[in-house]
Amino acid sequence: MLELPETLRVELKEPLGEIYTDPDALLAAVDDHAESTAAADSSTATSNSAGTTARLLTVGDVVTATLADAGRQPDIAVIDGRTEREPVDPAVEATLSDLAGRRLSVTNPPATISESLLTTLREAATTTELPVTISVDGEEDLAALPAILALPAGTSVVYGQPDEGMVHVPVTPAIHTTARELLAEFDGDTDAAISMLD
Repeated sequence: MLELPETLRVELKEPLGEIYTDPDALLAAVDDHAESTAAADSSTATSNSAGTTARLLTVGDVVTATLADAGRQPDIAVIDGRTEREPVDPAVEATLSDLAGRRLSVTNPPATISESLLTTLREAATTTELPVTISVDGEEDLAALPAILALPAGTSVVYGQPDEGMVHVPVTPAIHTTARELLAEFDGDTDAAISMLD
């Protein structure tokens, strides 16, 4: 298990990508990123070496529900039934309960990245059986970092930025490096955790 050190708390509050408030504009950016990556290298964006067709992974209940309500269920969604440490409202809960596809459950205590979360993210990132919803018992706040590493270039990770909007992180080799460097600063066996995702 990796634990978030106090020294990283402020740094991780900074968004890793552009913030959107309009779900349609965000979804257009997701599609543009996938298409431009596919045009540059036909081996990425639509299928990685394991065969996944995932383009969009969301972290957070409100973000996931917002995009689903806009007509696009994420290929992979990581949710915990809470927003800003409070239970989600009934409308969000209803949208999330209607998500199609497989449901996986993991335990992930607050301010940590558990081995079960890493394993499940990797499984979801390499499957062709999409969509997948990962329900977290605990907290999913840090799941974006390992998700970035688990996914191939051309995919997108979207997470919520409290009181600002939705952060779109286009997955590229450069953001893989950033995520790897940030995870390496966590407390715990970071080498083993990173190797589970590469």
